[in-house]
Amino acid sequence: MPQFDLPLEKLRTFSAALTAPEDFDSFWDNTIAEAREFPLKANFTPVENMLSVIDSFDATFAGFDGAPIKGWLHLPANRTTGQKLPVVVQYIGYSGGRGLVQQDTSWAQAGYAHFIMDSRGQGYGGLLGDTPDPHPSAGEVAHPGLMTRGISSREDYYYRRLYVDAFRAIEAAQSHEEVDESTVILTGVSQGGGLAIAAAGLAAGRLDGVVALMPDVPFLQDFPRSIDVAVRGPYPEIAAFLKRHRTDYEPFLEVLNYFDGVHFAARTSVPALYSCAGQDDVCPPTTVFGSYNGYGSSAAQPPAKEMAYYRFNNHEGGQEHHWLRQLHYVADLLAG
Repeated sequence: MPQFDLPLEKLRTFSAALTAPEDFDSFWDNTIAEAREFPLKANFTPVENMLSVIDSFDATFAGFDGAPIKGWLHLPANRTTGQKLPVVVQYIGYSGGRGLVQQDTSWAQAGYAHFIMDSRGQGYGGLLGDTPDPHPSAGEVAHPGLMTRGISSREDYYYRRLYVDAFRAIEAAQSHEEVDESTVILTGVSQGGGLAIAAAGLAAGRLDGVVALMPDVPFLQDFPRSIDVAVRGPYPEIAAFLKRHRTDYEPFLEVLNYFDGVHFAARTSVPALYSCAGQDDVCPPTTVFGSYNGYGSSAAQPPAKEMAYYRFNNHEGGQEHHWLRQLHYVADLLAG
């Protein structure tokens, strides 16, 4: 498709027209404190994956409200006994789950610990999922999908639960005896990228060990503009719901403002490698650059950041080319 958003020279200076709620930080402080009242109960059970070079573990940990969240932990089979590995925590795109055990072991193949978090209530499209969403608001009136689930309340909104799960996934990965808890890299594509940004923002000042962030064509950034501009994907679920609920736009935006990745990005202080696709009509370029341009703006020391821009790609982004760039990025980062 032709380019539909701003050209690159304007994207580089685009600023999201958003102000965080005054109680944004206290809301999330309280949310994380409530989550930590439940024991983490991280458990890793070895499973057969039929891969001679990877050891895999079926992971379970306590997420929001103590609900059990599934995941995979993959480790290189040739790892040195007693040596702790840097860990890449990966989050999954919208509608997908953790997949089959051997479906993605990429970071373990590169020599790192690789923790993949399942997304509660997802796994019905894309990759297979194994984690239900037991929260009462999951049964409320909503547009098909997840974007309007519980949206009438910041306490009940679906992404409050998923963001907490993402934060606790870091703690779960760190708890494994073969993981270096001081060297955690967060990544994901689309929704996974948005979750990585949220988890990094939540970790800032609340959890040590996160050293880098790699959000790939991230979703959940700049909700107001995304609802207006996105042509495909999850954002139009909100617009479709508002066609019937015509007086709910402003109240919805007030709730969504507590979950906007732009605010989490501003609070993050670790190095970051973003990616953006110039013809992305699912996560429009302005929404990605709005997050990137404000990245680390609230941090005491502005972090290093890079943007990989794929001018002619849609939401598939850089794919294998970007994976190669990420490999180099992590290797260079850890080499110091």
